[in-house]
Amino acid sequence: MECASCDARIDHCHGTLVVHPEGGFAECTDPACVDGDRVRHALIVDCPALGGCGCAAAPEKSLLRQAS
Repeated sequence: MECASCDARIDHCHGTLVVHPEGGFAECTDPACVDGDRVRHALIVDCPALGGCGCAAAPEKSLLRQAS
């Protein structure tokens, strides 16, 4: 299966953007993601919906890439 956004050369990300309530930061599950803008992500979840992720901990300790 091919990605319609890739075929149309639309700037997008195949990862999931995880939005954290603590600190107001977001991370993408795709390590190759270059921009954490919500418009680039078709999949966006709040970390509490994932059962929490320990986002009260320092972001640099996270296993996901922090989006800017």
